[in-house]
Amino acid sequence: MQLYHHPFSTFSRRVRMQLLEKAIAVDEVVVRMEHKEHKSDAYRALNPYGRVPTLVHDDLVLYESSAIMDYLEATHPEPALLPCGEKDRARVAMHVKLCDLEVGVHTATLTFPRRFLPRERWNLPAQDQARAAIQRHLDIVGQQLGERLYLVADAFTLADLAYCILTPFVALHELSPPANVRAWMERIEARPSAVATRAPR
Repeated sequence: MQLYHHPFSTFSRRVRMQLLEKAIAVDEVVVRMEHKEHKSDAYRALNPYGRVPTLVHDDLVLYESSAIMDYLEATHPEPALLPCGEKDRARVAMHVKLCDLEVGVHTATLTFPRRFLPRERWNLPAQDQARAAIQRHLDIVGQQLGERLYLVADAFTLADLAYCILTPFVALHELSPPANVRAWMERIEARPSAVATRAPR
């Protein structure tokens, strides 16, 4: 099994965290995006979108992080990162999808320019709109989380792991999570799998 990733890719980080949580051994291949390796013919033959992560297992090629997480959970069910009951599994699937739709879609508007472009090239109205959308979502997550430690079944699941795409960027994006959401994100970031996969500074 091979995982193609980049250490700064937050969606790759999800998968790498899951691999560590489940002690799954893979061959990691760093796609040097700074050298345009993701645009090479060889890489696009694996992933036509030219993004990371990409998982290759025998004749199976997956290049969407939530699909990769589902596959790893199905093929390596222990230790479980999904609850047993159908309703709780549906809740996990809902939270992962909402994370992608309400956070992942908007973070590119904020992250790329703030990391790689001078301020005069920032689209500030678009950034304000993206920030407001994420903030609204975090408020909803706070209501759903309540006093629980984790989102579903009071156990660490793929629902919580999915949000590692957000936790490092709260300050960068000038977000203000509710207190219970901030404590939850700190809880996620303290896990050994999160510590081991943090992007180099």
